[in-house]
Amino acid sequence: MMPEIHRLKGLHPGSVLKREIKKRGLKNKELASSVNEHAQTIGAILKEKRNVNPNLSIKLGRELGVESDYFMMLQASYDVKKAESENSKQETPDLKIIRRILFWDTDFDKIDWNKNRKAVIKRIFERGNDKEITEIIRFYGIETIQKTIKNVSSNFLPSFDSNLKLYKIK
Repeated sequence: MMPEIHRLKGLHPGSVLKREIKKRGLKNKELASSVNEHAQTIGAILKEKRNVNPNLSIKLGRELGVESDYFMMLQASYDVKKAESENSKQETPDLKIIRRILFWDTDFDKIDWNKNRKAVIKRIFERGNDKEITEIIRFYGIETIQKTIKNVSSNFLPSFDSNLKLYKIK
């Protein structure tokens, strides 16, 4: 029995399909033959290099005993997650305000400001000036900063706590 779809949201259908055919002891060619598709198509989907289309979702659904839209729902969920990830990478604070030297140990131009939110907030509140802290508060919002700092385990510089108090974050 295939897993419930809500547990798999955001996964590429190929990774789910790969797990399922392995579990059932099938080979890629056998599955391709049973759903009347080219083995290369199935192989590309399993390697997450190709998307599932509606016709293939119907065929796979029939073959694997799930709803005909099961793999399309996985594909749609994966596409949305991928788009969200790409959009979040494009969102950045005003980089003219933030000094690059604060992030001396990383490639400043490649910082994913959402993925690395915890480290960015900690660094700015430890070492940032008034303009930088204000920009980070504007970018993330106070609620997000408050939720994030709850997970900051160690603060090496006393300026971290004093800046949180100064900007009424805690």
